[in-house]
Amino acid sequence: MDLATVDHLLTTTRSVRKRLDFSRPVAPEVVMQCIDLALQAPTGSNAQGWSFFVVTETDKRRAIAAHYRTAFQAYATDPGRRRDYAEDDPRAAQMPRVVDSAVYLAEHMHEAPVLVLGCIEGRVENEGVMAQAGLYGSILPAAWSFMLALRSRGLGTAWTTLHLQFEREVASLLGIPDSVTQTVLFPVAHYTGEDFKPARRLPAQELVHWNQWGQRPPG
Repeated sequence: MDLATVDHLLTTTRSVRKRLDFSRPVAPEVVMQCIDLALQAPTGSNAQGWSFFVVTETDKRRAIAAHYRTAFQAYATDPGRRRDYAEDDPRAAQMPRVVDSAVYLAEHMHEAPVLVLGCIEGRVENEGVMAQAGLYGSILPAAWSFMLALRSRGLGTAWTTLHLQFEREVASLLGIPDSVTQTVLFPVAHYTGEDFKPARRLPAQELVHWNQWGQRPPG
């Protein structure tokens, strides 16, 4: 493999919000190519109980976006959601941009030419952590692969979940069975600009525990 290309893809696949170009149509065949690639991801017990629901009809996109916007407004005004970081924490400098772009997406979600929902057969909200991890672990790798496939084709998206506050309403709108769990909502569009940069992240040395919680990697 060309590691430079692979590493660039992995380190520059961002949650794209303000740079989504809502003025350009997205070819259905490209969306299908990306989903086809996503379905090569691992899935628990090879069950392949996943579904990708593609929404292009204007009225349905607007309805889903309205639910997302309502959920976002409640989320954004909840004081319990506020996080304070030390000045030298890279997240402190990033948060104003993140908040600004999140507000933008909430206000413009309906303009995305394509919405894609990642879904999985089964319900585990009333079950234990093992069942929950198994169910979500069978769709989230495919959803991430979908983002990577979009990125490699000049398309962007953002991983969003706030619409799940209204999961039943969205399921009713789209005819999704009660036995299916929605896990992620992707607004899909071309993006403006030429490329993305790697994000500033906390160093791995601070986030890795080696053999014992709190014990850092050697070296």
